[in-house]
Amino acid sequence: MAKIKITLVKSSIGSTKHQKSILDALGLHKLHGVVEHEATPQIVGMVNKMKHLVKVEEL
Repeated sequence: MAKIKITLVKSSIGSTKHQKSILDALGLHKLHGVVEHEATPQIVGMVNKMKHLVKVEEL
């Protein structure tokens, strides 16, 4: 399965509690934080919900 690199590029201030919990589940805690995950349907769904705050690159 493909890997993706997810970077938090905008602050989560002003986001809902649900959106903040999605960022925590992805492992993104600080601005410009980077995590790598497998591109499973669950991870891709979380990234699609947060696409206004994150940048995604395929590895």
